[in-house]
Amino acid sequence: MLGRCCRKVLVCDAGRPRNAVSRALHGFLSRDGINPMQLRHLAREELNRYPTVSFRESEITDAVETADGFDVHLVDGVRLQAGYLVVATGVVDKLPEIDGIHELYGSNVFHCPYCDGWEVHGEPLAVYGDGTTGFEYALELTGWSKNVILCTDGGVLPSPVQLEQLGRNGISIRPEPIQRLEREKDGMMIIWFRNGSGLMRRALFFNPQQYQASPLAAKLGCTITEGGVVKVGKFQQTGSRLFVIGDAARSVQLAIVAAAEGAEAAFAINTSLQKESIC
Repeated sequence: MLGRCCRKVLVCDAGRPRNAVSRALHGFLSRDGINPMQLRHLAREELNRYPTVSFRESEITDAVETADGFDVHLVDGVRLQAGYLVVATGVVDKLPEIDGIHELYGSNVFHCPYCDGWEVHGEPLAVYGDGTTGFEYALELTGWSKNVILCTDGGVLPSPVQLEQLGRNGISIRPEPIQRLEREKDGMMIIWFRNGSGLMRRALFFNPQQYQASPLAAKLGCTITEGGVVKVGKFQQTGSRLFVIGDAARSVQLAIVAAAEGAEAAFAINTSLQKESIC
């Protein structure tokens, strides 16, 4: 968007997208089901149409605010000057410490039903979590399947009132500690418990703890919420010349939302640049 406003833009990409393990991206109108890597490739091709936009496969490791912008430091030692800075570095999801979960993440293990719930709707599902987060998540998953089991992995159980509500909604509980996850040939997976028993499920959903993928926002003095995202204002602005967009700054973490926030930030930046240039 800034390139279309005839502004000189440098895009720095470290090449570590949050959805790297995803097989398909959903909820993005006209691109539903596309492989995330293919979408990135298409985006690069579109950027090439604009001589005002350049691309560098590198990471910004530090940035210091100056009187008229930022002194930007890249991982390869290059230092650049920028009038405005848009941070779109996203977050990292902390997976539960269960044997086999990394191998199944993106195929049988998911963290977002809005992204992956449709593909397994009506199937037997499991929710990983304790009596608080797991209770709420299990109820939410009933919108996609009526066959939901809450696995607390030896953690705190739901309260008696919560147990009653889970039961009314057909949700049972497996409180045993989990040993490992194992994928079956038919696409199903088995949740093996330490007592030797197993539970066959199509998918397991969990609510991950998150942390910023880059320390850049914190270094620039941004406020990080308890949920691990950056607190932003109108048009995703956190300072006079600093913007944070996408998963790094939003609880609704969808690619289409991040794209919209990028357009909002571009609108605000271009408006500011126009005001600066008018005599």
